[in-house]
Amino acid sequence: MGLALGGRPAAAFAERLMMPVSNDTLLRVVRRRTEQPRDKLSVIGIDDFAFRRGQRYGTIVCDLERRRPVTLLPDRERETSRAWLAAHPWISIVARDRGGGYGEAVTKALPHAEQVADRWHLMENASRAFLDAVSKSMRQIRKAVGTTIIDPKLLTYAERLQYEGYLRRQETNEAILELAKQRVPIKQIVKRTGYSRKLVRSVLRGQRSDMFRVRQSSLEEWLPWLDSRWEQGARNASALWREMREKGFHGQIGVVSEWAQRRRLAEKADQSALARTPSARTIARLMTLARNDLSKSDAVLIAAIENSVPELTIARSLIADFQGMIRSKAVTKFDSWIERAKASLVSSFANGVEKDMVAVRNAITSPWSNGQTEGQITKLKLIKRQMYGRAKLDLLQARLIGAM
Repeated sequence: MGLALGGRPAAAFAERLMMPVSNDTLLRVVRRRTEQPRDKLSVIGIDDFAFRRGQRYGTIVCDLERRRPVTLLPDRERETSRAWLAAHPWISIVARDRGGGYGEAVTKALPHAEQVADRWHLMENASRAFLDAVSKSMRQIRKAVGTTIIDPKLLTYAERLQYEGYLRRQETNEAILELAKQRVPIKQIVKRTGYSRKLVRSVLRGQRSDMFRVRQSSLEEWLPWLDSRWEQGARNASALWREMREKGFHGQIGVVSEWAQRRRLAEKADQSALARTPSARTIARLMTLARNDLSKSDAVLIAAIENSVPELTIARSLIADFQGMIRSKAVTKFDSWIERAKASLVSSFANGVEKDMVAVRNAITSPWSNGQTEGQITKLKLIKRQMYGRAKLDLLQARLIGAM
């Protein structure tokens, strides 16, 4: 009962079974019950877990052959992991995430061991790299779909305020970029303009958001339904919102009211609607769907983007090739893929893969993966939350390993 429920819940359950016992006694029994596995480890998985997200982390080590956790370490520092690994020199394979800390610890403690990067994180990182490529290309995408010009007459009052702020940011960006063209140092740009060094650097690196989007993100999937209801004569925003709530919409009424007001303004101006560009995440999703799965309007949109921004099409094919190599466990084209990717919009992802090339290559060909470790972390989170996050490391280890 102590292993399954912890202290107080197990004590309350024991009392219902007419076996009264204190929670402290149960926890003492659990701690005494724990024994470290004595089997020699050959294939392990190592990853971090959060005691408190963003503040304090620990490390879990799993025996991948026997599919069970081995130990918990109090932090995720490189030296702590290196010391534990050095005490187990017979380990031959280590599956880990793509963070540099564990890789360096394994290299120092077990130079003979084979390292395997986590396949799930590789797939996720590849998808994120394509999303970043789409985000960097949003200016060209807006030009491609003809939404670079905004008519202030078609904006609501709240959107007009946002548009004025967007224009001020544009002026700031243009002033900083003009000084940069004159080869003025960053320090002098800060003195002349009065802007912070962080802002100036972000503008020069192209990291500052300089796009204006009307507020439609939560309505993306509801727009066809709203258009059809509008054509049927349903012009009351509150009534439309109530219908949407019954169908599962979770947004606020203000979003629908703004859409309805914008639609009325567009009709007065003899226009069908405000031109809009989907978000970068939506475009990335549409570009990776099969063409047969797209609606007619989405297919036209993606065709326009592909014709105007061919670099995105190249990046999409590179990411698809990389994920295909992982799925098919084919590594023959790996080296040529890195060379092609380094000259594309996903160059930063390719450079990261190149730095960890051996582990990534092993991830493609090896049968071992860190998925079992991720599953044990999920179980560890459940145990930690059962004890309201107050359990010390020894009790967490006792309940996790003692229950195996």
